[in-house]
Amino acid sequence: MESCKIRKDDKVMLLAGKDKGKVGKVIKVDRKHDRVLVEKVNMVKRHTKANPYAQKPGGIIEKEAPVHVSNVAVMCDACAKPTRVGYRTTGDGKKVRFCKKCNEQIG
Repeated sequence: MESCKIRKDDKVMLLAGKDKGKVGKVIKVDRKHDRVLVEKVNMVKRHTKANPYAQKPGGIIEKEAPVHVSNVAVMCDACAKPTRVGYRTTGDGKKVRFCKKCNEQIG
């Protein structure tokens, strides 16, 4: 499996699904299942039981569901567009990500 080009705290845009076009921050990356959890995107309702030991109330809660990596694109800070990610090495030997549209370095 190829390494995932999307990391935690990246700003991403959804390319497909019911929330197409929404932008959010990556909360968690699941490399085993090729999925990412994006803040306030792909919200689902879950019926939960109360847990008095963990002080969790019961009822219907809304939470984020994972989205497949292929359905999100990294947002470039410089050109403010969803883009593909490339890799290059700097002069001191560090590997950095860059925007394929404007060639600017991504955080």
